[in-house]
Amino acid sequence: MTPYDLAVLALYFVFMLSISWVFRHFVSDVGSYFRSGGQVLWWMAGGSAFMVSFSAWTFTGASSRAYLDGWPIMVIFVANAFGFFCNAVYFGPKLRQLRVITSMQAVKQRFGRASEQTFTWIILPLQMMTAGIWLYGMGVFFSAAFGFDVQTTIIVTGLCVLFMSLVGGSWAVIASDFVQVLILIPITIITAVLAVANAGGFTTVVEKLSTTRMDLDKIFTDDFLLFWCVAIFLKQFLSTNNLNDASRYLCVKNSAHARKAGILACCLFLGGVFFWFTPPMILSTQEVNLGEVFPKLSNPAEGAYFAAAQTVFPVGMMGLLAAGIFAATMSSMDTGLNRNAGIFVKNFYQPLVRPQASDRELLNVGKVLTVLLGFMVIAIAIFYSQIKELSLFELMLKFQILVSLPYVVPLVLGLIIRRTPGWAGWSTLLICFAVSYLTTTFLNIDWAVSMFGSSDGISGWERQNWEQGIGVFTITGAGLLWFLFARRFYAKQTDEQKADIETFSTNLDRPVDFNDEDSGPETDDKQSYIMGWLCIPYGAVVILMALIPNPMIGRFAFLFCGITVITIGTLLVRQSKAKPQT
Repeated sequence: MTPYDLAVLALYFVFMLSISWVFRHFVSDVGSYFRSGGQVLWWMAGGSAFMVSFSAWTFTGASSRAYLDGWPIMVIFVANAFGFFCNAVYFGPKLRQLRVITSMQAVKQRFGRASEQTFTWIILPLQMMTAGIWLYGMGVFFSAAFGFDVQTTIIVTGLCVLFMSLVGGSWAVIASDFVQVLILIPITIITAVLAVANAGGFTTVVEKLSTTRMDLDKIFTDDFLLFWCVAIFLKQFLSTNNLNDASRYLCVKNSAHARKAGILACCLFLGGVFFWFTPPMILSTQEVNLGEVFPKLSNPAEGAYFAAAQTVFPVGMMGLLAAGIFAATMSSMDTGLNRNAGIFVKNFYQPLVRPQASDRELLNVGKVLTVLLGFMVIAIAIFYSQIKELSLFELMLKFQILVSLPYVVPLVLGLIIRRTPGWAGWSTLLICFAVSYLTTTFLNIDWAVSMFGSSDGISGWERQNWEQGIGVFTITGAGLLWFLFARRFYAKQTDEQKADIETFSTNLDRPVDFNDEDSGPETDDKQSYIMGWLCIPYGAVVILMALIPNPMIGRFAFLFCGITVITIGTLLVRQSKAKPQT
């Protein structure tokens, strides 16, 4: 790291903190703190939805599979794009139309108080564990990039994210997510372009990778790979289209903005997938000993993306990449802190502990809880850093499939199959957890080999293909069958419970009209104006970095990144001026 890189990284931290400080004025009550008052425009919401599904794990754990195994990792991100396409077509507008502050309030409407509390107290700790994985991935990258101790990095970066979430609430979280998209996308495009140029050009790269990391024939030669690909598409569809993730769209202005936000997130995933994984795949064709490059990493392949960037970057560009990687994790962690604090306040503290609490009290409790949850995530990430036998790639997917998927399944089915009794929610969750345990215990790779055989022995990747794939299918299948069985008992529900379900269903189908629903004064122009003027100076500083002594291609890299940010900022400012001020 050069002084230029460190200066860029310091500038990024100051810039992110300034976003929180500016948007603190948008926070006036609990609704604005936890869901931005339902006023966010589609371009901010779409950028945030994309960044929330993105973390430093992409550049550590996921890149390690790209480096070692090639194209299969891309399936996860193409499946993410498919999930967001389904958001745009159907689920995004529906979730906005729930008209609640937290996702668990919608769960209460659909499934009743018992399911609301069950999901609340299962989801809160599990999401803290997921955020811990994201933060651990962040620590791995910064350790590889700067030689810092992983645990020290976790503490420092975790505290920075905590401060941002605490000061600006949901507004700051969403605004910073959008700016982070503008930082992340250009720098990853530049990384891929420079890696391709350094390897001899596009034609040379295609020739090298077509028989190695981009060999599509492996879908038929690798045991259980096709099985895994289909399972991942199903898993990502469930993960992006469920009641718990309604928070992505509860913040947007109306149903039309929710649809556009889903389209934007879909396009960002489709456009980015090849740029993110080309550098580590190119590196795999070169003679680089990652164990020597990263002696402190328990899994050196997790530093592949950084090693590829380090080889081709001009002076000062590594600081921008570090800012982009930090952005990827910060967006996931700060959203998790804000969302979970909101769930605790609105679904436990207010209804069960302090029904008469004032809005100011609820807001203060939410901020205190944000701090507590932030420290919990830091502690969890430190714990993960001490587990040496699990790679980041395996840790993330195992957790998402075997632990998170069981609670996701009923929250998807509740949106599609609306007339089931309230107990269908919590009972389906328990069934799915039981099946997850049984699948892990009995339907392991040894059982699969004895049942289906193996072409040439089982590799580590093929073992993961089976274990992750079978988990998705058994958990989802069992949950669906039980949910359909519960439907037979809907007629026995009380009139009050049926009325809640009908209200849920009616809201789900009724488009949101911002002007007719007393959502407060419009902030469209204000959002565009502030975000535009936050982007323009940042982009200008990046352009000035073209003056750093570098080869011409390096100077153009800085110009591309800076002009991209300035262009978007200018368009936003002009958009705000084009509309009549209200």
